[in-house]
Amino acid sequence: MTYAIRGLSPDKFDQYRGLDESALASLSARRVTATSKPGFPCRVSLEDAEQGEKLILLHHVSHDVSTPYRSAYAIYVRETAAEAACYRDTLPPVFANRPLAMRAFSSEGMLTTARLALPGQAEAAILELLADDAIDYLDVHNAAHGCFAARVERD
Repeated sequence: MTYAIRGLSPDKFDQYRGLDESALASLSARRVTATSKPGFPCRVSLEDAEQGEKLILLHHVSHDVSTPYRSAYAIYVRETAAEAACYRDTLPPVFANRPLAMRAFSSEGMLTTARLALPGQAEAAILELLADDAIDYLDVHNAAHGCFAARVERD
């Protein structure tokens, strides 16, 4: 089974680029500086920002469906993120060394099942979940903080 994990389109975040602190605050967003690596995972590049790098912390609807499982939370996006990452049959760096919550959804956006994957267990969990034809895609979240990490789809 092949799968793809894609970063979010950087175009979705163009409205935040170049704004001052006041304008960002009016959009419920903030400019932050990465103080450690890992710790500030960009949802476009699917890599942790380097220490000292600027990011935008913003509210993002990650599961935009008309079901009770619609979901949104805060995410980080590098200010310089220009291209969405794509990982085929391999895990992105933001999955490394983090416990991950994997939520499996049907094509109708309904939760089918879920798994917790500890560091080193993500790929096996992805393959196991996607082996079920009732599962259309996975939304992966950082288990500790609850924020959306990336979507996994069959490729």
